[in-house]
Amino acid sequence: MRDASLLQLMWLASPALPIGGFAYSECLEAAVDTGKVATEQDAAHWLRDQLHLSLARADLAVIAQAVPAWRSNDHARIAALNAWVLQTRESSELRAQTEQMGRSLLEWLRNHTTASSAQIAVLAALQPTYPLAFALAASSTAAPLRECLLSYAFGWAENMVQAAIKSVPLGQSAGQRILSQLSAEIPAAIDHALKLGTDARQAFSPMLAILSAQHEIQYSRLFRS
Repeated sequence: MRDASLLQLMWLASPALPIGGFAYSECLEAAVDTGKVATEQDAAHWLRDQLHLSLARADLAVIAQAVPAWRSNDHARIAALNAWVLQTRESSELRAQTEQMGRSLLEWLRNHTTASSAQIAVLAALQPTYPLAFALAASSTAAPLRECLLSYAFGWAENMVQAAIKSVPLGQSAGQRILSQLSAEIPAAIDHALKLGTDARQAFSPMLAILSAQHEIQYSRLFRS
């Protein structure tokens, strides 16, 4: 069972998962366009901050609560967490991203045996967001909660490094150095997310919100956010 769970989490973290994560830079492209990120060091610093100040406090904290909710069939809790994600996306781009990736992962789940038909129906009845869809996919494994969060965080890191490589731009070796730094930071981010209760979650990243709004009207773009 452990081998199967590990393989499933690796699958969920893979950039090859057909959910469209490669199409988003989560405002990094706008940061490059406005001169806030111009070098490898800038990109590494930006992504470390985003990991700790945004991902750990919001999406990772949501998944830490959503996986147990899926495993215990706490549908009210699942609906509340999904609503929180939708309500705290601060721009139309960021909301569209979580909705599109949530729908795509829902379709992926329909074609696999990782979730029951009843669970899929619960997710489909919502306006599914990516963190809640991921939590369902991860909860269907026998993996410990911490490993589920590691999978999500590393998948995010890989996508963001690829966005940095394309937008700064950087070479592949620079991308691997940044990924190494992010990998070293991920355990601490997960520790923080696991400690957060419902009232302690937050989505307060004003610079990301401003850059996202600017990206919506940016003249030339590679990414959808």
